[in-house]
Amino acid sequence: MVDFTQRTPLIAAGLLLALCAPPSLADDWASDWEDDGWADEEWDEMPRSRLPFTLHGFVEAAAGVHLQSNPEVKEQIDQRWNLAETRLQLELNGDWQQVSYRVRGDLVADGVEDEVRAELREAFFSTSTGAVDWRVGRQVLTWGTGDLLFINDLFPKDWASFLIGRDEDYLKAPSDALRTTWHADALTVDLVWTPVFNPDQYVDGGRLSYFNPQTGAASAESISDLSREPRSFPSDGELALRLATRIDGREFALYGYRGFYPQPDDARAMPSGKLEHPRLNAYGASVRAPLGAGLINAEVGYYDSVDNRSGDQAGALPNSEVRFLVGYDWELITHLNVGVQYYQEWTQDFDQLEQAMVARGNPSDWAGKEHRHLLTARLTYTQMRGDLVWSLFGFASPNEQDFYLRPSVRYRYSDALTLSTGANLFGGRDDFSFFGQFEEDSNFWARARYRF
Repeated sequence: MVDFTQRTPLIAAGLLLALCAPPSLADDWASDWEDDGWADEEWDEMPRSRLPFTLHGFVEAAAGVHLQSNPEVKEQIDQRWNLAETRLQLELNGDWQQVSYRVRGDLVADGVEDEVRAELREAFFSTSTGAVDWRVGRQVLTWGTGDLLFINDLFPKDWASFLIGRDEDYLKAPSDALRTTWHADALTVDLVWTPVFNPDQYVDGGRLSYFNPQTGAASAESISDLSREPRSFPSDGELALRLATRIDGREFALYGYRGFYPQPDDARAMPSGKLEHPRLNAYGASVRAPLGAGLINAEVGYYDSVDNRSGDQAGALPNSEVRFLVGYDWELITHLNVGVQYYQEWTQDFDQLEQAMVARGNPSDWAGKEHRHLLTARLTYTQMRGDLVWSLFGFASPNEQDFYLRPSVRYRYSDALTLSTGANLFGGRDDFSFFGQFEEDSNFWARARYRF
């Protein structure tokens, strides 16, 4: 099966320009909008090309297996492997006059799904008119200050890839969008318009099981088969706004979002057969500044559940929430970097949510916690001049009593070949908690990537 998932005219426009641009003698193109730390530094400097564009990529083999028996997953895919694929990625960059373009896509031979598919990661062009930069087409977007915690970044994520051992770069799913950035002396304004809603690629059964509140047990059945995405143009589009400034080395930002919850969570639609994405408005702010030997960051956001502001639809629609995080990152000793974060979700009208759970015949504990606390830590130790990197990222919730650990080792054998291995380890007291539901999904993975 080949699936290009080209869903809007924006993608077609980006591909048309990328594939039909005439030759140019310009230097190799480098994007002015590197995505807030997600770019690969190894490719920052490319040699001059004799072609009107640069072309590079990689071939990667990846494998991952469940560490224990998971009956629900075995029933769906009849194996313990949840990752078995060979991936070819090609990236083309070029420019023509005042227009730059990029096309980046993957061809994947997937042994778990028993298919070959094409995935278009990026296909956009960008240009500048005065103080305004423009980018249109399929692109990967991100902003905010959290480390693997996202409050005001409501751009789509691929959580399934993240949890089964694909490269962390694949956590960010692409958007089909128009992005404009206006630069002034003291202020930068980013506005992103997505004409048709782009949802998360959430845990959808198959390779990973999850807690199903409808049955009160673990399930690996496909959620997307029972869900319906907002598809009407232009009423089902998304708008995201960021106002950012820098004062004396400190970064400040305000955020706004109008769209939908990235995962389906509208139980009102179930009697009609489809779970839907409720409407969402979000407002927030962040700050990042030097402090002592490192950097401190803080971020806050309010999630306005548009159709459940009073809480009277609790249990059928998500309740509004306040989300907050604070983090600190520093080099503890030579070659050992430490990052820690505290994160909280405060559910509004929580009493009504508990009452709705009980009214449905479910335990009130299934409502979760009014205040969900989460601690994270990232430890990164480098050896051999950076060729060997040991890493551990851990999530732990003190009041939900569950955890998620991501140990990994990466060895750069040469400039071209990189070997990586690691695990996703879940656990918790309750099988319905955020991380506890994935305990039987704990897995080990390994990857080999050759760049060219």
